[in-house]
Amino acid sequence: MAKRAQPQPGLWHRLQMAWVRLHQHWPNLAASLPFVPLVFSWWLTAWLEVFPRAFFPGPGDVVLSMISLIYKGILPEYLLDSVTRLIVGAGTGVAIAIPLGVLIGMSRRANTVLWPPLLFFQAVGDIAWLPILLIWFGFGLTTMTFVIVYTVLFPVVLNTVLGIRSINPDLLRAARSLGASQARMIWEVVLPGALPNIMTGLRNGLGYGWRALIAAEIIVGTSGIGFLMFDARRAGSVVEIMLGMIVLGLLWYAVDAWILAPIERATGERWGMVTR
Repeated sequence: MAKRAQPQPGLWHRLQMAWVRLHQHWPNLAASLPFVPLVFSWWLTAWLEVFPRAFFPGPGDVVLSMISLIYKGILPEYLLDSVTRLIVGAGTGVAIAIPLGVLIGMSRRANTVLWPPLLFFQAVGDIAWLPILLIWFGFGLTTMTFVIVYTVLFPVVLNTVLGIRSINPDLLRAARSLGASQARMIWEVVLPGALPNIMTGLRNGLGYGWRALIAAEIIVGTSGIGFLMFDARRAGSVVEIMLGMIVLGLLWYAVDAWILAPIERATGERWGMVTR
């Protein structure tokens, strides 16, 4: 009896397999492909002059503006200012948030005392602090740092508490029965067990902090990418506003995709929460 011919995979299945192979071998190229139709639509709209060129510049105009600002040293300086503020604010926020989350997660008294104020201040938006911060500290790094710390704090604290509460109680009891001190139990049981949740909170918190920083730079800044966009608005330069938006998106995508996401995935794999 002749063997039945195996059905050939359809076009959609072949495209899916090709996409999987492309993503495995050239992930950066695969990540950039979805932007191709978006950039083409942008170029086509500008080329057809659906809107006046002064209000809707094309990709080429943005590239020329970027080259000009890099040559003048404005874009690198402003970008360095924004990144520095983010590092200082996020580092300070994480240094406060993780110990605070451990305290709330491990102590019922601390949870009773601190949880209600935490939820109260979480509801107060970071930008709502700017008027009083300007009165207290003026236009400077302190104001920017406070806004970032305030924004990063809550996601990291809440996820740290969630991670601690998800730890198997048997592990904690086993550590106590073996004579582990409180400090050693925190270092060797609590923090490793809560690390995947902490990384998720850090990833979310940095995203919120980045957006809060740009908003603060637009409102009170004297440098940075947010200030660049606001200053371009006053000059009526739409092309520089678009450039600022693109720089913000590309920079955060690079940080999230190349640094934060791999660390979060690695911690999840280490604790068996996800697989490769």
